[in-house]
Amino acid sequence: MFRRDFLKGTAAVLGGLTLTKPSFGNLIPSAQNVRYVEGYVFHDRNGNGKREPGDEGIANVCVSNGLEVVETDRTGKYRLPITDDSIIFVIKPSGYSVPVDKNNLPQYHYVHKPNGSPATKHEGVKPTGPLPKEVNFALRQQKEDNKFRAILFGDPQPRNQTEIDYMSHDVIEQCARDAAAVDAKFGISLGDEMFDNLQFYDALNSSIATIGLPWYNTVGNHDMNYDTPNDLASTETFQRIYGPTYYAFNYAKVHFIVLDDVVFHGQEQTGYHGEITQKQLDFVKNDLAYVPTDNLVVVAMHIPILDVNNCEALFRLLENRPHCFSMSAHTHVQQNLFIGADKGWRGSKPHHHLNHATVCGCWWGGAPDERGIPHATMSDGAPNGYSIAEFDGNKYTVTFRPASRPENEQMAIFIPETVKSGESADVMINIFAGSTRSKVEMRLNKGNWQEVPHSPAQDPYMLKIRDLEISETPPPGRKTPSPSVVDHMWKGSLPTNLGVGLHLVEVRTTDMYGQTYSDQRTFRVE
Repeated sequence: MFRRDFLKGTAAVLGGLTLTKPSFGNLIPSAQNVRYVEGYVFHDRNGNGKREPGDEGIANVCVSNGLEVVETDRTGKYRLPITDDSIIFVIKPSGYSVPVDKNNLPQYHYVHKPNGSPATKHEGVKPTGPLPKEVNFALRQQKEDNKFRAILFGDPQPRNQTEIDYMSHDVIEQCARDAAAVDAKFGISLGDEMFDNLQFYDALNSSIATIGLPWYNTVGNHDMNYDTPNDLASTETFQRIYGPTYYAFNYAKVHFIVLDDVVFHGQEQTGYHGEITQKQLDFVKNDLAYVPTDNLVVVAMHIPILDVNNCEALFRLLENRPHCFSMSAHTHVQQNLFIGADKGWRGSKPHHHLNHATVCGCWWGGAPDERGIPHATMSDGAPNGYSIAEFDGNKYTVTFRPASRPENEQMAIFIPETVKSGESADVMINIFAGSTRSKVEMRLNKGNWQEVPHSPAQDPYMLKIRDLEISETPPPGRKTPSPSVVDHMWKGSLPTNLGVGLHLVEVRTTDMYGQTYSDQRTFRVE
């Protein structure tokens, strides 16, 4: 039976959670020298974040301190060990929402740092004071269909307000016109929310907030306090803005885990590397114990999974899951990886990992367009942009959206403008979100379709841009990076018996999800 005497005592409200002095004792005896935090997960019927009569507790909801994961009891109560540097968070269950702040950032956590963060250039967490007697989390019921969409961002990474404005006009406004994005239920940024200048977090978040969706965030190597002695103190500003650097939440039949896979070496050594701490691995293990095996598990991180030193430790936790997918950003290229035994994965089928394109492309490099926004093409020849992930039970598809381009513009076809009569020429095709599981075909002058071989190479257009940038009269704008070898490139060839005149090449591709796209390009034979 729901208890209605819990409101005795004083209360304060922090975002979507209530801090209340309870009128009854601990449910679990305290171990010697171990301190505990306790409270309720409750149904916030009127949405004010306060636990009031009629706001019953919710049973079987997971709550974590970043290591242990416990379920609430039949009254909605939980109890966890806590230290003076802890973040307690509720793992949003399916069928419920958590409150959001003015910038649509989910408020599912309580930061406990009685003395606050160490002094750094960018402000960390202010002293939170003594631990309240109760830390309560508010949830509201919502309908969650098994089929839903989410928006994926890689590396927004603005240096300043100007680049936030680029993002607003190049990507955010496009989301508002994109029917699939408007229909999405939330968004996720895959790290490097900022480019070192952490004072611009609020401006960045207010721009993304105009999309109108709850927005989850991942910590990246450019989200760190570089003036700290070690990794432990490197994310204090991120924690002040977003909360925990790793966490989990559910939506319908999908379980999302967001990880911090960046280890900062400290201001004396500088640099960082990809690694997942043992505490996080223990959290993942404890968290997955509550996730049904037929649910899809989606793991988000910043550094690509194969660049994480101890990725096999994570593999051991995931590879027994029949439905699992992971994604990252960081490299400013787009690539679909299928990880098998040669890379340490022991699952029954290869693990799909998406290294996602970035919102900022090549850090807003390249010549500006008529709006003054750089083209930002990445080193793999793919444009900057975002993706729509669509989930249906434990199935998923991902559809790339190039920034400020039609949504069906999914490739670039390179053919010399003119070909000499009697000579052949290569047809280079860059499928921006293609993979080794993509099928690519082309036909000439409405003839028969022929499959095109997969052929990793540098993007020809990026090679032309590089030549222009190192010429005596380079175009305006920040230089683009050196062209990388593109995994999503295909190469065909033209016949040598073409007549003089204009010819048409058409290309069509079907991706790993069965989605089909087409494009065409003309050239002349002289």
